[in-house]
Amino acid sequence: MILILLGTQDKPFPRILTAVKNQIKKGNIKGKVVAQIGCTEFSDDKIETFDFAPKEKIEELIDKASVVITHGGVGVIIECLNKNKKVIVVPRLKKYKEHTNDHQLQITKEFALKKYVLPLYDTKNLGSVLKKIKDFKPVKYESNADNFKNRIKEYINKI
Repeated sequence: MILILLGTQDKPFPRILTAVKNQIKKGNIKGKVVAQIGCTEFSDDKIETFDFAPKEKIEELIDKASVVITHGGVGVIIECLNKNKKVIVVPRLKKYKEHTNDHQLQITKEFALKKYVLPLYDTKNLGSVLKKIKDFKPVKYESNADNFKNRIKEYINKI
């Protein structure tokens, strides 16, 4: 199953859904596709959609997915990486009125640079990224949170 996660933004994000729909029509996506679409208006008989769901339901769907296509939100990316999922990240962009700025572009670039995810900057390239994801072996994600916490504790202890 391919899972699409658009997050909880109050702005629509139809670009990725349209790209997936086109890849289904071309025969490049054959299996089940489930999409959490938030406030984006979209329907297609080949894509099972829902607006929002509790965190537990999203985690369940991530567990079942072979590939996750998601917006560039740090939380969802890390959630997928912690579950060892192959992730394609499509950043929401200001120029399409999908977000107020391009911070998701910066996030996507950082995760892609470290080879945790495959980025999709132009949805016209979804077909080629879907081919790459088959053989993509993401680097195991390791959080820097513990190191950060230890440095804060060391600093506090010096005071």
